[in-house]
Amino acid sequence: MTPNPDFSSGDSIALRAFAILEHVARSPIPQSLDDVTQAMGLPKPTVYRILLMLQGSGLLLRDQGTKRYSAGTRLIGFALDLWRNRALRAPWRRALENAVAAIGESCNLTVLQDNQVLYLERVESAHPLRLHLETGTRVPLHCTASGKLFLCQMSEEQARALLGPEPYASYTRFTITTYAELEPELKRVRKTLVATHNSEYFADSAALAVPVLDPSGKVFAAVAVHAPSSRMNLKRMTAECVEPLRQAAQAIAETLLGSTPGTPSDDAVPRRRRLPESSRSTRPRSR
Repeated sequence: MTPNPDFSSGDSIALRAFAILEHVARSPIPQSLDDVTQAMGLPKPTVYRILLMLQGSGLLLRDQGTKRYSAGTRLIGFALDLWRNRALRAPWRRALENAVAAIGESCNLTVLQDNQVLYLERVESAHPLRLHLETGTRVPLHCTASGKLFLCQMSEEQARALLGPEPYASYTRFTITTYAELEPELKRVRKTLVATHNSEYFADSAALAVPVLDPSGKVFAAVAVHAPSSRMNLKRMTAECVEPLRQAAQAIAETLLGSTPGTPSDDAVPRRRRLPESSRSTRPRSR
């Protein structure tokens, strides 16, 4: 097997284990041994030994039926501790506050967790009439703006696996309940990287979301605005909110990833981000 150029012969087992954790955590579906081996470009026995070590420590979970790996309880707990860190969340909140000041409506930061959208941070507007959603709230994928952003980067097989059996849960008369109905919207979102929902989860509500991109251009998180549609409809939201949301998303991306976000990618298969040069070999290496 040709070694992955992201690794050098001097890379430690710790760095390789971290790269595998990163790959599994970023993948929208559980990963097989072959999946991880191909992504890492390492010998299969080496990958297997690392996976076994990570499984034994509770960082990864191996499904006995499918033999696929996903985040373990210890890794999830570590991630949640990071999300709760006030020092880390402060710059996210400032970015959202700037967006709320420019738009005048509530804004939030979300990520994909399992088969739901998780609210990491939210800044409410000053309007007395608003939908109050606290940090830690989970909402469905198929009928929310952020959810459609996360789904649009997946293959049909991956999206269907996360969404589960049809019909999907219906919350209002506008809720999309089949993949056939959802697919054209996902194609539009994939092209524009702007997702919307119009009273699909809550009645009299509109939302618009833009992605937080990692250096490869993959959707890492989402920044969204939410308002009563009687006060701000989707046409006005699209005209006035996209640019302030994108500015907030860029600021958050630089905070989370320590680099300028990349350009959008059409690749539905998650790609592993390079290890920081400072944590790799001491020899200079070109990117």
